[in-house]
Amino acid sequence: MTSTTAPSTDPLRKTLAWLTAHAGFPRSRLDPKAEALLCLAALAAEETRVSNAALQQSTLSYNRAALKAHAMNRSHAHYKSDNSAKV
Repeated sequence: MTSTTAPSTDPLRKTLAWLTAHAGFPRSRLDPKAEALLCLAALAAEETRVSNAALQQSTLSYNRAALKAHAMNRSHAHYKSDNSAKV
């Protein structure tokens, strides 16, 4: 039982929906090489999207670590010494 309320994020299902809407699939089919090319393009687009999401996540981790190091360095730079003891 599948839900039709939410659009599918699967790239092959999106390609299949496009083929059904625009090419009359499965009554008529494109050349097998053209169908394979469409499927490969859909998979490549999904792989690019996933790798970009992973890159953004790692960038966020780097930014978080840099901010933590910056805060630590600032806390060391503002160390207050006790000058009340006269020599």
